[in-house]
Amino acid sequence: MVCVERGSLLGTGKEAEVYENGQLVLKLYKSSKTSAFREAAILAILEDLGVDAPRVQDVGDIEGRWGLTMTRAEGGTFGEAIALQPLQASVYLNALVAMHRKIHEHSGVRLPSIKSRLAHNIESAAQLEEIQRQHLLSGLRLLPDGDRLCHGDFHPWNVLGSLERAVIVDWLDACSGDPLADVCRSYVLMHHYDHDLAAAYLDAYAGTNGGSRAAILAWLPYVAAARLSEGVPDEVDSLIRMVESDTPI
Repeated sequence: MVCVERGSLLGTGKEAEVYENGQLVLKLYKSSKTSAFREAAILAILEDLGVDAPRVQDVGDIEGRWGLTMTRAEGGTFGEAIALQPLQASVYLNALVAMHRKIHEHSGVRLPSIKSRLAHNIESAAQLEEIQRQHLLSGLRLLPDGDRLCHGDFHPWNVLGSLERAVIVDWLDACSGDPLADVCRSYVLMHHYDHDLAAAYLDAYAGTNGGSRAAILAWLPYVAAARLSEGVPDEVDSLIRMVESDTPI
């Protein structure tokens, strides 16, 4: 067991809590040690690639829970900045798009497949009827595979810092695949909090020749169905509508 000073709580999420640790931060996971080692390995890969992400320093059993220490991302989130400065929302959205596209320039071949992860989560989604599940799995197999680095959880609240210097955090779900699947995942995540912001992000990404709106939304039923398995009861009705609708909402 590693003895690590745990400072003030900086944030908490579905997977982990983040605490001050001197000049570093300590991320303690709520689940098994697999998550700690997986994110540590991902962060090491990102460091090799030069991606703007925290740098892992150590991983271990900390007070009976598995976690890692990493460099600290200073400043508030882009989500907070958009809420405080709504007139600057388009500036922040364009910066987010640029960061997202920069991520997608890298190879993700050392990471698991985004399609495999979607398929696994669709198979685990108890809210789906079996015939619906099989239809989704068949459709998913027809979509592009791709080999680009995908964040897997990219949204304004996972980007900290300023427009000039930002760091992207929470890489536990990073994978390899079609960038448009990753953008669709961002749309689904943002849609729950702000429909208009999600739609604006979709349009901003498509407007950079990053893929058409229709091509991004081709992933929507599969991304939404996979999200159902993540224990988000307040999103279920919206996600089901996304899975069942023939037109984006």
